[in-house]
Amino acid sequence: MHALLPTACEIPVDVYGGIQGAPGQDVVADEVPVAMVYNGISHAVMLASPCDFEDFALGFSLSEGILERPEQLFHLEIMVSEQGISLEMQIAGDCFARLRQQRRNMTGRTGCGLCGTESLAHAIRAIPRVPVQPVPDDEAVQRALHDLRNHQPLQKQTGATHGAAWCDNEGEIQGAREDIGRHNALDKLIGARIRSHGANAFENGFALVSSRASYEMVHKAAVSKMGCLVAVSAPTSLAIREAKRAGLMLVGFARPGRHVLYTLRESSRDGVGYEQ
Repeated sequence: MHALLPTACEIPVDVYGGIQGAPGQDVVADEVPVAMVYNGISHAVMLASPCDFEDFALGFSLSEGILERPEQLFHLEIMVSEQGISLEMQIAGDCFARLRQQRRNMTGRTGCGLCGTESLAHAIRAIPRVPVQPVPDDEAVQRALHDLRNHQPLQKQTGATHGAAWCDNEGEIQGAREDIGRHNALDKLIGARIRSHGANAFENGFALVSSRASYEMVHKAAVSKMGCLVAVSAPTSLAIREAKRAGLMLVGFARPGRHVLYTLRESSRDGVGYEQ
């Protein structure tokens, strides 16, 4: 975990559970403003865990459609100040021109995915179709779910972070990222996988997130060409509709011993199948 700042801190607390309070220590997750700056222009400020900045910068840029390909990010400099973190990116000229036309301000995206969107016409973006891929079975989902906690050290410490993991079709977790924000955790996972695996980052597997499946989570998964998104909590109706449009298999309420399929792509192991 690459961190320029501590991801957690220990503070004194008073613990109550009886008649009198008792002094103790608690480990608390850190939360800092992280500015996404493109060619000198600040585009968005996120509240995020101070770690995995390279993954965050690339994953956010790709999942938000600012970049179409990772090679369009020419340079990244991580600037630390008393106010927070600035991710200073140099991107391709055509990407920057398109970004300036959008004129969106998304401060505080950990709370809601569309804060600052200028009009209803920009609120729901067109979602791409995902490639037909093999789908995980019940055993794979349960294996990944059981192992997720082992890939969330910050959550173990603080109880305050979300996790996003990429799993193969057998349910083995291939990599994971954490953040206080569910969108941020998924963006960090996207960036990490693409940095290490390139165009094949999301072939033959599924993403597992320790959160609800919102529209934004579905959209980020589809843009990244994931075939399946599994969420520990509930999906929204908009997320389900958009997943169907994308041909994305969407699983919610993934808990020990059960999970719910909201959109299903039936598929054989060779990737041939149909949608429901």
